Amino acid sequence: MRAQRGFTYVAMLFALAIFGIGLAALGESWSAASRREREEELIRIGTAYARAIGEYHRRSPGARKAYPARLEELVEDKRFVGTVRHLRRLYRDPVTNGAEWGLVRAADGGIMGVFSLSDKNALRTQPIVLPGAETATGARYSDWKFVYKERAPG
Repeated sequence: MRAQRGFTYVAMLFALAIFGIGLAALGESWSAASRREREEELIRIGTAYARAIGEYHRRSPGARKAYPARLEELVEDKRFVGTVRHLRRLYRDPVTNGAEWGLVRAADGGIMGVFSLSDKNALRTQPIVLPGAETATGARYSDWKFVYKERAPG
């Protein structure tokens, strides 16, 4: 009877170790899936900003085309008689948990694009081809610039 003392304790420690390893693997998998989801949302929101900036620029009244001076002008464009909305609302950067965007300025000082301020390495390594915008490339999220690309007339 004395030879069996402590067997249950050792079995429980072994079971806890296996359980801990399983939870660690699950947590790692969940973390990667969450990061991949935030990355996809960054691409979606960045594309929406580039598209809205392009629409703002194309619909500029008069011959001189202008970029917005502030991102708020994409939500409420007061250059026309009625209010024009190029975006429904301002979106926060999903990678930095809601921090402000970095801004790509045009020669006239207006905003021609946005980018994340996160220096984390991106999961995606291939260039991201965006319709109506410059191709986003780079190893870090801050390298991905979502910039409206003006089409050449003709």
